[in-house]
Amino acid sequence: MDLTDVRSQIDEIDTHLLDLFGRRMALARDVAQSKLETGKAVFDPAREREKLADVAAKAPDGLQEQSVALFSLLMSMNKAAQLRMINAARKDSPSHRMRASFLPLEAAFPARATVCCQGVEGAYSQIAACKLFSVPSITFSPTFAGVFRAVTEGACEFGVLPIENSTAGSVNAVYDLLGSHGCSIVRAVRLKIDHNLLAKPGATLADIREVVSHSQALNQCAAYLERLGVRTAVCENTARAAELVSTSGRTDLAALSSRACADLYGLSVLERAVQDSDANYTRFAVISREPVIYPGADRSSIQLTLKSEPGALYRVLERIYALNIDLVKLESRPVPGSDFEFTFYFDLACPAVSPAFATLLDSLDDVCSEMRYFGSYTEVL
Repeated sequence: MDLTDVRSQIDEIDTHLLDLFGRRMALARDVAQSKLETGKAVFDPAREREKLADVAAKAPDGLQEQSVALFSLLMSMNKAAQLRMINAARKDSPSHRMRASFLPLEAAFPARATVCCQGVEGAYSQIAACKLFSVPSITFSPTFAGVFRAVTEGACEFGVLPIENSTAGSVNAVYDLLGSHGCSIVRAVRLKIDHNLLAKPGATLADIREVVSHSQALNQCAAYLERLGVRTAVCENTARAAELVSTSGRTDLAALSSRACADLYGLSVLERAVQDSDANYTRFAVISREPVIYPGADRSSIQLTLKSEPGALYRVLERIYALNIDLVKLESRPVPGSDFEFTFYFDLACPAVSPAFATLLDSLDDVCSEMRYFGSYTEVL
């Protein structure tokens, strides 16, 4: 058979498929209306198992697996459509809660605010805070948890915390605290990080036997430190490392820290920009106690704990793709205390006011056992 004839037949079949698909989705809306009126659950596992078993039995030879996969996708799309319709009628739906956080169009991100950062004077979090706020009133906490407490207890309006580095990856402790404290991300900034080797005045590179810094900074300079052949020690913050060196009285101890900390703590810069990658950036998040969305927010973060079943992550990705939402980050982590259950972090580039984002929030109930919405925000570059 001529290729043109084959393609013509395929086009004719596709036309019929599209018509049948449209009719099937219309019936899904009727099912949703019935479930809305009767209060029945969207997901009926017995009905789904029965349907897929029937599909496998009726499928052409050699196409059983493909047929089951196709109908699983169709049913997933039907459930997503039903969830959207049912949630649209609920005042406590994820999209309704998200929209309740919108500020008026004339609202601007504050120039002045009380802000808590982890570490001490000179910390990268402080540098990020000064980039985000024109006139911040900054206090410090020795720990990430302390920053969250300062915000949730009302001691500060905002907290500024590192959440991800382009070399060392996510700051998992901050993501864990986001989930446990219920704070929201309301702004983010990307800061280029140049680590410098700082020591007491008069010390030389040959004198250095030990380097102290935050674990992330040590990871970001791992190759350099290996070449240097020194011991490493972890402390709570890069600025705190500089402070430790300045008060130590040791000439064999150095810190990985910012250039600003050299002036702040009276140290000498032995070597500049010693990180392994010159493109070394850290993302810092601004957290608030209340969920607030400022105008122009075009990035959102969510956490999903997926059901332990084949294709669960695929169904989430399929819905993101179908709504033409740009997925800019996907990361998985084991759930503490679980039997290899995983939670997934998603960063999505999509205007918070977009109907597509609201639709996504309302269509994930059937594929996850838990969803946490961390907020929508603008990222400052």
